[in-house]
Amino acid sequence: MSYLVQEPLFLPILILIIAIFIDIIIGDPAWLYRYVPHPVVIIGKAIEISEHRMNNPKNSRMTGILLGALLSIGIIVLAVAVGLILSRTLGQVSHGWIIESILASSLIAYRGLGTAVHNVSTALAQSLGEGRKAIGHLVGRDPESLDEAGICRAAIESMAENFSDGVVAPVFWFALFGLPGLCAYKAINTLDSMIGHKNERYEAFGKFAARLDDLVNLVPARLAGLLYVLAGLLVPKASAVRAFKVMLRDAGQHRSPNAGWQEAAVAGALGFALAGPRKYPGYVVDDPWMGDGGLSDLSAKDIKLALKLYLGAGFWMICPLVACLGIMLFQF
Repeated sequence: MSYLVQEPLFLPILILIIAIFIDIIIGDPAWLYRYVPHPVVIIGKAIEISEHRMNNPKNSRMTGILLGALLSIGIIVLAVAVGLILSRTLGQVSHGWIIESILASSLIAYRGLGTAVHNVSTALAQSLGEGRKAIGHLVGRDPESLDEAGICRAAIESMAENFSDGVVAPVFWFALFGLPGLCAYKAINTLDSMIGHKNERYEAFGKFAARLDDLVNLVPARLAGLLYVLAGLLVPKASAVRAFKVMLRDAGQHRSPNAGWQEAAVAGALGFALAGPRKYPGYVVDDPWMGDGGLSDLSAKDIKLALKLYLGAGFWMICPLVACLGIMLFQF
């Protein structure tokens, strides 16, 4: 006689919490990915190969949109299928949930983002030139156009924005749909980063990917903004009240429907001015400023202050997951 063993209800939350802590403690080990490609690299390679075959500049705009949508849907379906296979296979293996936690951790970028921003602070403390080199690895804007305050602002804005799509959104979609949901999200986010650009090559072909990315980040971005608001309760010199007011006032001024929530919350919490005009290779983005701070008074120590807010936001993200796990274990 065979018996069906049901997975405990608390196991997905436990896997998610372990995945977060694996990322916090270990991050993405560089030595490992010298031998094994990172999952996002695999997704990116599939997108690159497919895009070169499908995105013909001679196509009409509508054909480009349809083919881009077809590519996006295909990549997402493939990612979901891989997530389902892995999740169900590991569910049949003794202690497979540990392997699933490790796999999930590779798609969460909390430690990696914090380290990258901290590296900018360290480099900038050495010299302006070193700061420009470091920020060039983190943002797409022209490093040579940035002074000290501009480098600090770019690093803090990257920290604010990427907290949503690199940390909160992966956690959010795993919490809802497990590993398949996380894989789907990373596929969508990678599609947007590779083909979701408003230029001649991708404006039509990447339109579906860009709009879908906006949609799946709608809730996580606002949650990330609220986490930064709450972090203002934990960080000296920060203000949660001011963060909330500025977030509500300025978030809609950002050209992205999602990024403004985190950036405005950070700007308000720390009394900085973020966003504003930014120079990229070949063009300039003329956005309004968010926050009420000065435009030229930021330094490397302000990046470190922002990282304290980042740590606080991470703390508040984990708290409800741990509380949920505790309740489930108590009832189990």
